[in-house]
Parts: sequence; structure tokens; C-alpha cells
Amino acid sequence: MAEKSPAADVEAAILAHLNSMGEVPDSRSFASSLGVSHLELESFIKRLSAFSIVDSTDIIKETWVLTDEAKGYAAKGSPEAQLVAAIPPEGSSKDALKAKLGDAFDVGMKAAARNKWIGFEKGNKDLVLRKVESVKDELQEQLKRLENGEPVPDKVIDDLKRRKLITKEKSIWYSLKKGPEFVLKRKTLATDVTSEHLRSGDWKDLEFKDYNYGAQGQPIAKGYVQPLMEVREAIEYIFIMMGFTEMPTNNFVESSFWNFDALFQPQQHPARDSHDTFFLKAPAATRQLPEDYLEKVKQVHESGGYGSKGYGYDWKRDEAEKNLLRTHTTAVSTRMLYKLAQEKPFAPKRYYSIDRVFRNEAVDRTHLAEFHQIEGLICDYGLTLGDLIGVLEDFFSRLGMSKLRFKPAYNPYTEPSMEIFSYHDGLKKWVEVGNSGMFRPEMLLPMGLPEGVNVIAWGLSLERPTMILYGIDNIRDLFGPKVDFNLIKSNPLCRLGL
Repeated sequence: MAEKSPAADVEAAILAHLNSMGEVPDSRSFASSLGVSHLELESFIKRLSAFSIVDSTDIIKETWVLTDEAKGYAAKGSPEAQLVAAIPPEGSSKDALKAKLGDAFDVGMKAAARNKWIGFEKGNKDLVLRKVESVKDELQEQLKRLENGEPVPDKVIDDLKRRKLITKEKSIWYSLKKGPEFVLKRKTLATDVTSEHLRSGDWKDLEFKDYNYGAQGQPIAKGYVQPLMEVREAIEYIFIMMGFTEMPTNNFVESSFWNFDALFQPQQHPARDSHDTFFLKAPAATRQLPEDYLEKVKQVHESGGYGSKGYGYDWKRDEAEKNLLRTHTTAVSTRMLYKLAQEKPFAPKRYYSIDRVFRNEAVDRTHLAEFHQIEGLICDYGLTLGDLIGVLEDFFSRLGMSKLRFKPAYNPYTEPSMEIFSYHDGLKKWVEVGNSGMFRPEMLLPMGLPEGVNVIAWGLSLERPTMILYGIDNIRDLFGPKVDFNLIKSNPLCRLGL
């Protein structure tokens, strides 16, 4: 092999060879003749091709290459041959051989025993004896042939694959011919005008490299919108277009009174159990509750009123004062409706909220202990179930869900109540997307709202429509510590049916 050529000589050698011979059929052989690596030669080929000085054609071939382990066997011999060579005529203990061979010991023992090259002293399995004077190391020969690019039988390839000594690798090399701009010596083009060029005046004689206006610029450092936040913003826009006002949702900690009792939800309800709700240890209770309203809520629970029999149980204030992480944003709706009832004269309102709620649920692909709830309500005179259905069809059609069905349901604080289903074209089935209903008189009238005022309301999670829009099937990939930031960067913008 010739002495390695300087960089300038490599380019000159390529051009001189093409000038005299017309082509380079194999860039690997040519790199070897120059004494340089193919990787180094490749950089010159690409540079000359960019200037159309040479035309290069890719030659692609998949070849078997040795793993690092196999390269060691090709140099030192197979583990079984190394093992036999390490055994003296009188034999050797396993510990001594393991100390000599290291990682190759276990593989060598199995292969040498299979070849019947070794045996053990009778009654002493720890003493390893040679059964042959010398061995022919076929594995080393096979690996060397493969390393040198020589052909080997398929049976040998299969055996080497089984032993994980070879891997398939795609090799790319080139054949070269003269390009349309071929010259024997490439002229170096200037890329910038320097102050020295201006002082000397030689810029007039320089040839400048063409600007590549199609080249990509440096990536712009920018933030990315989390999918939940993107869908949330779009849904907020829908509410605003429909004339809704956002409710303040900054109270993650709520009292059981506003979360349950004010909604006419009995104190024995399963949802108020610690298996479903996160109760606080400190502060464990609240003392700031509107006394007049609290007495009316207590009365409607115990003995009824406003046309209701109530639940007929002994209502406990201690239970109502327990603090918890709110289980739904309807607690916020209750506060807002109570505040609205104190304003005179009454004025109809449309409210919405989107924020976190917390439930003591087992975490799986579709459930988390905290998630986001979307809620909308309209408070006005004479509202009916027909109004609720009409508003729901308008709201969900703006989300791109035009096929809706409604199913009767039960909620402690709404009557009538409906589950909302939408037809999912991708899944080819109806899926539940929300819940809805009309707030009960037992909830509204103790607040002080006028007779004849009704409230229609609906709610749904933010995560479910986001998962559908982004094609995500595991909620933990969308929200929480396991979110893949590459998903946020690479996902295309989703568009709701606005």
C-alpha cells in the first residue's frame, strides 16, 4: 500500500486518474491504492460532484460484517481454540482457565466439548484435559475470509448468525466518470469579500461561489404548544363565539359543601367516599360558609321543599365542612349561580370553565387521578330540554362532531339528565363524549334564583377529544410525567371543525 496522500494530492489523484483512464470503476479499490480511507475519499467525491467536475454513481450492496466479538476471534482465534491452547499437557482447573480466557471461557468450554476436544478427569469434573494434540480453527478461518471479502458458504453464514458473530450492513461506494465541468485542477472559489480584497482590488478577478438560496437555515429556537393547551384554546374560542363568559376556576381545594351538598348530592353518596375523592388532612375543614344558604341546603336535604321530599336523613355540618380536591368544576358553577342569585334584578348568563379536577381513580390507559373538565351552562327563564339539545348540537358541531345521540341518565343534581354520544368515523362506532342535564329545583331555589329560572348544563373531559384529534390511545402519553416531547414537536397542528 502506498504512503497516505495529503488532502490536496487526493483530489489531484482523482482528477489525474479520470483524465488518463476516463473512469474509476470502484472507489473502494481506488481509496486503497491511494492509501486513504474510503470515508476520506468520499468527502472529495461529494465535493467534486457538487461542482459537476465528476459524475458519481452509487453502488449499494448489503454485506456481512464482523461484530466486535468476532473481530477479536479473527485476531486471537475462536474461544474453543483459545481454550485448548491454554490447557497444559497435565490439564488445568476451570478457575485457572477462566482467569486466562475471561469472557471467552464459557463459550469456549461448550464449543470445545461439543467438538470433543476436551474431557474431564474421572471423579474430578473441575480438571479439564486436552483430548487432542492440535486443532484446526475453522471458525477463525471463516471469519478471516469474511473479513477479507471472500465468499463463504450459506451454511457458514447461518452458523455465524446463530452465534451472533456477524451483522448485515449496507455498504455504499461509487463509480466515477468525468462531469460536464471537468477540469484537471479545480479552481478555489471565494465565498466572501474581505477587507483585504477591497484594499488590494483583487476582488475584481475573483470567482465567487454561487449562493444556495434553497439551503435550510439554522433551526429557530421556539416553543411548542402542548396538545391539551391547543385544543383547550380552540374550545375556549368556541365558547366565546357562542357568547359565554369564563368562570374563575382557581380553587383546586374546595369544601364538600360547594362540591356536593349545594348540588343536592346526599352525604351518603358513594362519590363522597375516600375511595373516590381526595380529602385534605390540613386544613381539614372550612368554616367560611354562607349561613342562611347553608340552612336552606340542610333543610332541603333533610325534609325537602320546593316540591321535593328531600332525602330524609340527618344532615351533618361536619361532613359539609370537609375540604377536598374538587372532583368536578360543577363546584365552580354552584358558586357562580349562588353569586348570580344575589344580584338584583336577575340577568340571564352563559358561563363556561375548563380546568383540572381530581378523582381517586386507578391509573390506566384512559384514566388519570387528575384531568381537565370542560363545563358550560346557561341560566335563563323558561329553558327546556329542547333548548339543551339545540345548544349541544351547536356546540359539538363546532367541534366537528355533527352526529349526536342522547341517552337518558341519572345525576343527583340534574333532572332530566342525558349522556351525549357522537359517531366516531375512525372507530366506526358511537362513543360517549359528555354528560348533560337541567339543574334540579332543589339545587337552584335555595340559592335564591327566581321561580321560572332554569339552568341547562353539560360537561366533558378535555383529554378525550384531544386524544381522538391527535390519534393518541394512551392518556399518559398526553398528560403527566411520561409525555414524549418529540410528540409535541412533531405532531401536525390539529384543526377542530370550526
